[in-house]
Amino acid sequence: MDDIDRSILRELQNDGRLTNQELAQRVGLSASPCMRRVRQLEQDGVIQGYRAVVDPDAVGRGFEVLVSIEVRRDRETVEAFEEALQDVPDVIEAYRLFGSPGCLLRIAVADLAAYERLWIERLTTLAGVTEVNSQIIMKRIKESRGLPVDD
Repeated sequence: MDDIDRSILRELQNDGRLTNQELAQRVGLSASPCMRRVRQLEQDGVIQGYRAVVDPDAVGRGFEVLVSIEVRRDRETVEAFEEALQDVPDVIEAYRLFGSPGCLLRIAVADLAAYERLWIERLTTLAGVTEVNSQIIMKRIKESRGLPVDD
């Protein structure tokens, strides 16, 4: 990956809706070589997809919670827990961690009552869960704007 590829990645992370012509101008290429590079980055799995950034409040999910979960640490239980998480749409991010806690979730729901229902009906009933701790997000200070792609 060279500097031009990194420039392409920076530009597309800032605005994934750029036309190929606009992107080519910004990175100093003509349209055809720019398109070839973008396609190669996609084929290589460097660019994994494109998506819209949605305002959580606009879709009734403005109440966000970070949840740390302890799960029994045997392979079968961990796999069952991770599989079950795939069926919980309120969990918008999930990470298995080294150490304690064993798992960190980011959850988006409508309000505290919705989170309480989720906590009681789903989170505490997932396979192997031994502890659930919740931290309600007060304010977003910095949101993901993509990965740094500098050398």
